[in-house]
Amino acid sequence: MELDEIIKRVVEEVKKAECPQSADSDAVSVNDSLEIPVGVSNRHIHLSQDDLEVIFGKNTLTSTKDLSQPGQFACEEFVTLVGPKGTLEKVRVLGPVRAKTQVEILASDCFKLGVKAPICESGKLHGTPGIAVVGTKGCVQLKEGVIIAQRHIHMTEADAKIFDVIDGQCVKIEFNGIRAGVLDQVLIRVSDKSKLDCHLDIDEANCLSIKNNDKVRIVK
Repeated sequence: MELDEIIKRVVEEVKKAECPQSADSDAVSVNDSLEIPVGVSNRHIHLSQDDLEVIFGKNTLTSTKDLSQPGQFACEEFVTLVGPKGTLEKVRVLGPVRAKTQVEILASDCFKLGVKAPICESGKLHGTPGIAVVGTKGCVQLKEGVIIAQRHIHMTEADAKIFDVIDGQCVKIEFNGIRAGVLDQVLIRVSDKSKLDCHLDIDEANCLSIKNNDKVRIVK
């Protein structure tokens, strides 16, 4: 075979390898490693429209940064939480507004505030403790809504097929960093409005020295 012909064939193979894949095959290739990025969250609050207007005297939130999940954002607004035994200042508001106000704290915050927040799925607020929420223009006394969010993984239907899991299932995740370990009872939350992301709070992440954008894997 002539040298020119060999070079021509090699160039064609290189071009094929560099051709962009379809959107579907991209989705598979991105997740084919079965690694999941981690987002580490601090204590925060999601406000209802009514509560937003009471404590800040306005009807809109001011976005400062988009979060990992589509349509969600961190706000420039902060609140103070007042519990039976103490207070927590500079608790960031996350948007957009929700149907009901939800306060997500850390297990270590419970002692300072004097509340017994349960570990539960976001939105499951029945029977949870309340707390006073203070803003720049007013205060709301919540009758319920304080939780420690159950650690969870957001993913799409396509992701769920790749990882062989279903919505509502609990799995174990493994981290292979310097303080490697396994976390159990990680809730799978499937929605095509989601982006693949494992959400841990600061207490959980600190146990294994996990940082934002570190990677974990589902283990079975």
